[in-house]
Amino acid sequence: MKDMSPSILGRKVGMTQVFLEDGTSVPVTVIQAGPCHVLQLRSEERDGYRAVQLGFEDKPRRLAIRSERGHVAKLDSKRSKSRAAAGVEATAKAGCEPQRYIREFRGESELEVGATVTVDQFAEVKKVDVTGTSKGRGYAGVMKRHNFAGQRASHGVKKCHRYAGSTGCSAAPSRVFKGLAMAGQYGNTKTTVRNLELVRIDAENNLLLVRGAVPGPNGGFVSVRQTNKVG
Repeated sequence: MKDMSPSILGRKVGMTQVFLEDGTSVPVTVIQAGPCHVLQLRSEERDGYRAVQLGFEDKPRRLAIRSERGHVAKLDSKRSKSRAAAGVEATAKAGCEPQRYIREFRGESELEVGATVTVDQFAEVKKVDVTGTSKGRGYAGVMKRHNFAGQRASHGVKKCHRYAGSTGCSAAPSRVFKGLAMAGQYGNTKTTVRNLELVRIDAENNLLLVRGAVPGPNGGFVSVRQTNKVG
């Protein structure tokens, strides 16, 4: 099993620009990354795979349901008492507040439950992959959603300039193939932008400055990890 690459959770702040030493202006996306709590460690024996579960941003206890509170801290219950009486060892808890954003990262790691992950681990990282939920654009046609050219804008085309055109087959196979580009919901999907340059790290303010655009709106949650793309 490979070691877990440097990974962290955060929130997209917005875009700005920074200037390099030679005066070049670079457009960057500012990501407030961490500190993240290690909530769980997945093991091959217990879960069938190895991974580290991270949580980002405290959630008020009044807004957290009991299962969310019990995920990060020990809660007394009849079930926990009966399991303890039976000799079942309880899983380790992080001992932190309930978290708003929780994700897992596969791989081996020396981290322990309750540890804190910060942006310092990206000090030697040059490129990252950023995953988030893209902006939802509602129900869109094929020209907006798939960049179709549309029908001709000349004589002979009657009120169907933005239509998709023919989609089905003839008598054989007499159906529409799966995956055909059609109108439908545009956006609001898990999106990963790969191999983005990590321009700067602000460890004091827990910020990552990434060159280029990041999926999702300002304020949206994202996960950042060292890219595995070669070249």
